[in-house]
Amino acid sequence: MTEVTRGLGQFVSRLRFEEIPALALEAANIGMLDCIGTMLAGAGEPAPKLVAATVAAATGNNFATEAVTGGRLSAADAALVNGTAAHVLDYDDVALSGHPSAALTPAILAVGQTEGASGREALAAYAAGYEVWAQLQALETGQLHDRGFHPTAVMGTIAAAAAASRLYRLDAEQTTHALALAASLASGLVSNFGSMTKSLHVGRAAQSGIMSARLARDGFTASPDTIEHRSGFLKAHSPSGAPLLHQPLDAGRPWRLERNGVNIKRYPTCYATHRSIDAMLGLVEDRALTPDQVALIQVRTGSTQHGMLRNARPRTGLEAKFSMEFAMASALVARMVGLDQLTDAFVQRADVQSQFEKVSITTTDERMAGDETFAPFDQVAVTTVTGDTVSSPPVSHARGSWQRPLSDAELMEKFTACVTLALGADAAPRLWAQLRDLTTLASLRDLDLSTAPALKRDTA
Repeated sequence: MTEVTRGLGQFVSRLRFEEIPALALEAANIGMLDCIGTMLAGAGEPAPKLVAATVAAATGNNFATEAVTGGRLSAADAALVNGTAAHVLDYDDVALSGHPSAALTPAILAVGQTEGASGREALAAYAAGYEVWAQLQALETGQLHDRGFHPTAVMGTIAAAAAASRLYRLDAEQTTHALALAASLASGLVSNFGSMTKSLHVGRAAQSGIMSARLARDGFTASPDTIEHRSGFLKAHSPSGAPLLHQPLDAGRPWRLERNGVNIKRYPTCYATHRSIDAMLGLVEDRALTPDQVALIQVRTGSTQHGMLRNARPRTGLEAKFSMEFAMASALVARMVGLDQLTDAFVQRADVQSQFEKVSITTTDERMAGDETFAPFDQVAVTTVTGDTVSSPPVSHARGSWQRPLSDAELMEKFTACVTLALGADAAPRLWAQLRDLTTLASLRDLDLSTAPALKRDTA
């Protein structure tokens, strides 16, 4: 049996910045930049406000900043609040069947601020966490979603522990204990998708990762075979029932961060809808379709994807994020699926609600090679009231994916919109300049995320 827990502890503790390929560093940089934007945009939402109200201000000299009020908290508590804010809009990036940046970035920001870590150290911590998550995923042939587990909550907890261990400069033995401890704190259920709790999953993952690393630094111990033990993490969470416990570890050989990268979201909805949204928007634009012309919208998607989309008749913005019916309706009615559409008022509009019954969904159990969460492609066909049917081309990769990346101008457009929502128009260019090349940032303490109107508003 492979010593997974110890092996990953050694990988994280021995990782050097100079070993990380340039493209992997670019993926980490884009992921952190985009996540900070979505975190700031989400800070005004009810869920992170409620979470922020439960934690006490830090009294020591070392502190981290949370994005709801700009208050100073312990690193673990700041990560809890900021992780919830980063994921609450469901606008954060996707990879590894989950949301790596939303779990990693708040943990890295919090520990990095308390420790005075540089941008280079932050990127190395991100790479360490991502590779640990990717390695664990490679040891399981099934999909956590199919078992009812939220991968970001489960894998993200251990990944955040790896990132925090790297920033705390833990040795191999301490890091092993941190990862083992985090494995016992990892949980989160798909049944809570479409509610505030989904975003709390991510905040708790970041918080638990930091707590695990801090405890390990101070001498707290856990079983050094926790991940691979016959009653351990991989076996307990295994959808297949047969994790690959004898497969050698190959974290960083090659770098999965370089190969898989991050998929930046263009729409603030579950990523399971994005390929279909691209397809539907293409049809709407090419054919100048209007709601009164459309009789039927047929969507072909994957069974695991569809399993995440639990709300066929959403009534709130949160519910609509997990609805293929809403995604198609918004694309048809508004010709876009953006933050302005993910509101209770828009979702409840009669012209939106009336489109849901037009949507018919068929699924396939076929899996995309290299990303088994998804079918090989999504496709949308629209039948008009006159009986004509037009079909989109098959869409294998959404716009913004690692395979179809956004330009720097498009990345900046999204980032600017998110930051402006939270900090005002003047803050976006300053933060973009600091974050676009993190290798030049001397200290994460130099980031100013707490000076604008939205962070000073009433958090009751």
